[in-house]
Amino acid sequence: MGAVIIMTSCTTSTKDQSTLYEGMTFADERMERGVKQAAALWTEQDGSPEEFRAFVTEHYARTDEERNALFESLSRVMERMNESADMLTVELLKPTQLTNAGEPTDIDWIMSGYDARAHLSDDLFANKIAFITILNFPFYSLEEKNTLGPQWTRRQWAEARLGDVFTSRVPAHVQARLSETMAAAENYIAGYNIHMDRLRTQDGRQLFPDGMKLLSHWNLRDELKVDYDNQEKQEMIYEVMRRIVRQEIPQEVINNPEPVWYPYSNRVESQKSKVESNEPDTRYQKILDVFHAMQGVDAYSPNMPTAIIRNFEGDIEIPASEVDSLFRQLLSSPQVQTVAAEIKTRLGRELRPYDIWYDGFKARSGMNEELLSAETRKRYPDPISYQKKIASMLITLGFQKENAEDIAGHIVVEPARGSGHAWPCVGRNEPARLRTRIAPEGMDYKGYNIAVHEMGHNVEEVISLYRMDEYMLRGIPNTGFTETSAFLFQARDLQLLGYGPQTMNRETILDQFWGMYEIMGVSLVDMQMWQWLYAHPKATAKELKEAVLTIAANVWNQYYEPVLGEHDCVLLAIYSHMVNSPMYLPNYPIGHIVQFQLEQALSAKHGHEWADTYERWYRLGRLTPQQWMQQAVNGSLSVQPVLQQIQ
Repeated sequence: MGAVIIMTSCTTSTKDQSTLYEGMTFADERMERGVKQAAALWTEQDGSPEEFRAFVTEHYARTDEERNALFESLSRVMERMNESADMLTVELLKPTQLTNAGEPTDIDWIMSGYDARAHLSDDLFANKIAFITILNFPFYSLEEKNTLGPQWTRRQWAEARLGDVFTSRVPAHVQARLSETMAAAENYIAGYNIHMDRLRTQDGRQLFPDGMKLLSHWNLRDELKVDYDNQEKQEMIYEVMRRIVRQEIPQEVINNPEPVWYPYSNRVESQKSKVESNEPDTRYQKILDVFHAMQGVDAYSPNMPTAIIRNFEGDIEIPASEVDSLFRQLLSSPQVQTVAAEIKTRLGRELRPYDIWYDGFKARSGMNEELLSAETRKRYPDPISYQKKIASMLITLGFQKENAEDIAGHIVVEPARGSGHAWPCVGRNEPARLRTRIAPEGMDYKGYNIAVHEMGHNVEEVISLYRMDEYMLRGIPNTGFTETSAFLFQARDLQLLGYGPQTMNRETILDQFWGMYEIMGVSLVDMQMWQWLYAHPKATAKELKEAVLTIAANVWNQYYEPVLGEHDCVLLAIYSHMVNSPMYLPNYPIGHIVQFQLEQALSAKHGHEWADTYERWYRLGRLTPQQWMQQAVNGSLSVQPVLQQIQ
């Protein structure tokens, strides 16, 4: 995920504050904007109207020298505060996120919900640093950034990003509640393992090897992808997914290695525990908890009064309506039937719902995964062995030796409890962290593929911080752009194992298209769920469950049933992100779209030229998506390039 800032959101105003600046004369448009935005957040506790005017007179920087000095001071302070809070958060989360920190205790789970930033905004408003920032570096809307941005210098862009920091005034207790709720959702998902060796067919057969434990949804999906030589396994995984989404899964089989479970009949046999009931809509209660915590923030963000608006216009910086339209262009295109027909021919059978994860276009699809796993286990028996190879992997991709070693020196690899993730560096005194899941016998190929994906995040995180000319421009336009970096690396995983360069060809085009097709439908379900939540704020977990099942079925029936069959299929609701990462899913298809456009630009580049181009892109920093794409590939975000390649 992208770099963390102190606060995000928008300009807020709980009442008409114009009396604070009544009669004031503004030196220029910037001063007027800054004064009015500061007044919108000023309360009686901050001072009287006379004190506000005195504050403006004292702290408004009237000369370029004063303003530049203030900008440098604030940038330095922001970096140090972000960095300190992040380092504390990392330390508090170690027991619950990493396997080398021992089994987490009750206090560890409690501490994992502590937000080191919760009181930071309150403190910075109380000591007036926030107001000084707003006054001198006001906020610009997304429309203004896209309109004015092409004429801005790098410093002006950095000043505009500084203006994004204090655009709401969310009380500490509200921020803390959100952090605690998000941590609870994350912990729920991190422990949602299915012991596959305890699953049985209706006639009592065991299909999966002893000791296989898969995290939902990531590992279940990845196992399904590699089981195209055994459709019976795929059907069983599909049934497990359906049980999870419908909350028909027995509570006793979640993260429990003892019971034997017959998924098709939903019968459980247990020697040690009493078999009682299915999971009691816990999945949907966690989503509701997050929604209600987000509602707490809404009250302090009247210009962006919902999490939906804050997510798309504030964080992603593409309005939700545009994202929705972009996805539906591809989902409704005739190219879907073209690619589906190709898959059907290759499989020699009618397509099934789980074929949304068909993986046969990848270069590795014709390779023996067990042999690949044997190789990755030998190379990477533990996190340290992977960390030691990062520099050489970057050299393989074309990075100069000194540059590769410098980037690798800012990345540490740690053993994850979950499926793995990249934890970004937000200050230049800390590393980017690659969290990956490695079995005792070493890193299998699926784990290696995920680790390369996360490494792509880390390389972007290092370059977009340590190589950035302005700290306030660190990072990328939105999370989709760091997903693009991860995809660029993940697509070259075999090249990093010594199997030769992986280039853009018909197979990779089909693979990227099918990946977009799958994740765009999942994203639409996530987006529509949040729209439903705001329309039904008092819903129960059961009501939410029924709504999500209906939404998933409707999206499926419109865009997937004509291709993959099965009316009212709910498979699109399986993604765990819907529980612990609200509205994160749209970042993946955005990342795939950007990836395709970047891959086209990289298609004629090799070696150092490939790496140099990649680094130039990720040194552009946190422009808006529109501005970033213009500077990177002289174009806009579009699905047309990939559609034009499908015959």
